[in-house]
Amino acid sequence: MSLGTEQIEPFSVRRAALAATVGNMLEFYDFITYSFFAIQIGHTFFPTGSEYGSLMLSLATFGAGFLTRPIGGIVLGIYSDRVGRRPAMLLSFALMGVAILTITFTPSYNSIGLAAPVIVIAARLVQGFALGGEVGPTTAYLIEIAPPEHRALVVAWQPASQEIAATAGALVGVILSKTMAPEMLDLYGWRVAFLIGAVCLPFGVWMRRTLPETIPQAEAGIVAKESTGQLSLARRHIGLIMLALMVLASGTISTYVTQYMTTYAQNTLHVSSTLAFAVSLVSNGIQFVGALVGGGLADRLGRKPVMIWPQLAALLLTYPVFLWIVHVPGTLSLLAGFGLLSVIGSLPFTAFYATFSEALPQNIRGGVFATVYAVAIASFGGTAQLVVTWLLHVTGDPLAPAWYLLLAGIVGLVAMSLMPETAPAKTRRT
Repeated sequence: MSLGTEQIEPFSVRRAALAATVGNMLEFYDFITYSFFAIQIGHTFFPTGSEYGSLMLSLATFGAGFLTRPIGGIVLGIYSDRVGRRPAMLLSFALMGVAILTITFTPSYNSIGLAAPVIVIAARLVQGFALGGEVGPTTAYLIEIAPPEHRALVVAWQPASQEIAATAGALVGVILSKTMAPEMLDLYGWRVAFLIGAVCLPFGVWMRRTLPETIPQAEAGIVAKESTGQLSLARRHIGLIMLALMVLASGTISTYVTQYMTTYAQNTLHVSSTLAFAVSLVSNGIQFVGALVGGGLADRLGRKPVMIWPQLAALLLTYPVFLWIVHVPGTLSLLAGFGLLSVIGSLPFTAFYATFSEALPQNIRGGVFATVYAVAIASFGGTAQLVVTWLLHVTGDPLAPAWYLLLAGIVGLVAMSLMPETAPAKTRRT
């Protein structure tokens, strides 16, 4: 199958990958930072008189951003297949910029009343649409610019850029929680975190405008006609698509439960906000390393071993780690425990990104990847933190997140074991 246009020079590959993932990183920073400041945003826009009620409304608004992700995945993913990867990535980035500026400067509920949460929810819907159309075209772009022997490593910058974003958000959270009184963090500290992302937007636009195009007809200025042939082609890959949906559901739950650990550490384990943000900082920083290591290993050992064995190890370690954290909450258990789960859990998904991208034909790659990714994220990412908060509330069991992670991990392991092996080194031997 064709994976892209003619190979470009190694330096150009690195430059193009950097430009694509810098934009991706900035978008995910804006999106993920919301979850780190869910408590403070709840106080600003959803004051209910109940800490639990305010947090649930804030998390529901976080989840609202997932409702429009499938729409963005379909629209911008197909747009990237027909018009080109570069214009699709630029459009999603511009929409994200509008949304983040809106959230940053919306006055509080106490200032403008009901209009405040309405505006924030609308901005989250736009964010969801933009991010839904971001991952598919970017992943397709990375696989298409990469030399065959390094595809998984180049594609690794997709999940790695997300971890850079999450790490940056956590670092900002640590600094702000350390230097600001809680009431100042509530009042404007979270806005500072969002504004940092907004300031970087022009840089991302400039970087993406320099990208070479990988769709031949787009490079020639020809817009491809949408046809029933593409839908028929997608249907022929329905088995692969269903497996990918299962893997992405598993990974999504793991990702957003991990992002929730800042709130979990404060609300359930009752540790300081500084330590809570430090947990996310260390966890996401380690996942960045794991994503790149996973990509390198997937190129050398094949996709399936790197998917299956780390996923199994993460399953075996999840419950013991949570048991340690719950019974001995502190700096060592939180940082070492979540750090261990994070590095092992991040290894399989780079291999999966490469496998799914390589197994799809180029003329449906952006649309199918974006749609499947967005559907999985919308169905399971938008509800993950709500489900965990609800489980903790109704059961009173601080181990509830572990059971949810175990269920998701089992589903992911089964699907990974059924995925095809697509590594060029392996397929050439067979």
